[in-house]
Amino acid sequence: MIKYVFLALYLVIMIWVGIRSSRKIKSSGDFFVAGKRGSLWQVTGSMLATILGSSAILGTVNLAYVQGWAASWLMLSAAAGFIVLIPLAKYVSRFGKYTLPQLVGDFYGPKAKTLASIIIPLAWIGIVAAQIIGAAKIMNSFFGLGYGYGVMGAGLVFVFYTLIGGQVSILKTDQFQALFILTGVLISAIYIFFHFPVSPVKMTPMGFPFNQHFDVLDLLVLLLSYSTTFVVGPDIYSRLFCADSEETARKSVRLSAIILIPFAFLITFLGVFASYQYPDLDYHTGSALIPVIIHVMPEWGIGLMMAALLSAVMSSADTTLLTASIIISDPISKGLDTKNSLLNTRLIILGLGGLSILLALEVTSIIQVLLIALAVFSGAFIVPTAAGLLGFRTSEVRSTAAMAAGSILALAGKVYSLYGDRMIGNWIIISAFAVNAIILFSGKKTFESRPKTPDARQ
Repeated sequence: MIKYVFLALYLVIMIWVGIRSSRKIKSSGDFFVAGKRGSLWQVTGSMLATILGSSAILGTVNLAYVQGWAASWLMLSAAAGFIVLIPLAKYVSRFGKYTLPQLVGDFYGPKAKTLASIIIPLAWIGIVAAQIIGAAKIMNSFFGLGYGYGVMGAGLVFVFYTLIGGQVSILKTDQFQALFILTGVLISAIYIFFHFPVSPVKMTPMGFPFNQHFDVLDLLVLLLSYSTTFVVGPDIYSRLFCADSEETARKSVRLSAIILIPFAFLITFLGVFASYQYPDLDYHTGSALIPVIIHVMPEWGIGLMMAALLSAVMSSADTTLLTASIIISDPISKGLDTKNSLLNTRLIILGLGGLSILLALEVTSIIQVLLIALAVFSGAFIVPTAAGLLGFRTSEVRSTAAMAAGSILALAGKVYSLYGDRMIGNWIIISAFAVNAIILFSGKKTFESRPKTPDARQ
């Protein structure tokens, strides 16, 4: 009974916040970047809630079955990305207006912006679908709800409050969701630690930092294809664009990195415990965490973790959906400050939300969808965007060629690592970044003495 109370409370809060937030939308700037009024706790909470989605919660627990304590690297690599982003955050806030492709366009020209506006939404549809997949599996495990019904229910709820409230809605719902996530995981880990007196070290022979299932090369690929998406990422940047100042942007990144480090080991502990308690569980068909919660936690703990898991997937889905929709709306509306940009963005949210729901109905593997999407993005944009933030400039042709080559190679490498030889696939992914950099830096180039604002460039 308690879990149904938690579910009802969770859904009511999300819908209520969405409706209240819609009343504060007075301009396109309110919808796209929350009027640039995001406080430290709002931006930090939204950033954490966005990060801690299916990959962080459900994916890390399942990885612990294969990699043991080395699965901690998934979230530690996210923290590492934030540490690198700390000194860049003020430039992101200073340069940015609405989207990452706008930044790329300021650095390298309209063709580069157009390419970014195509690749990022395509990749991000996969990420939205991955979150819907996670939500459906959670609903199925806790309530026995059919997978298709779970996909439709979860998809419709987050599309609704994203559609009506935009960034104002997301910043506020993400604060609640981040609190649910962090509290649920912490309390669950503490409860299990004290009620099952087995040393965490003895629960698995696969130790940290490396073991036979996770080596230095795997870490290098993870840092290149995953960690870097937190240095240069449209969803992360969309949080920073909402900050009320450059200092708020920088502090929110630093605080997020600090919180992620202990969280990485807490969530991995739950996965290691799951592999110890249920060694024969077929975790490929769902999350190994959910059986642990259902059979080990008291009823109030089940309700709390159910809300935490739903928060994890919904908070990532709303941000990525809105980010992709804004990126597509920009060229269609001929600028996000135009009169029809808000209506166009809302229509695109409906369209992309529907496509993501359809994709989730056809594909049920969370981690594969996520990692393929991130590989495409990181191979294309990590090197050019980071260089652009530091003042590097080159020709439009050279920058677009670098992005296209990087994305194609990274995609090929990720697919080959999943369905062919893992080591060869990893080397192909690494080569994507090298080829991107070689093409980008080999021609005529300049360096600006310091980052300028878009207004100053115009």
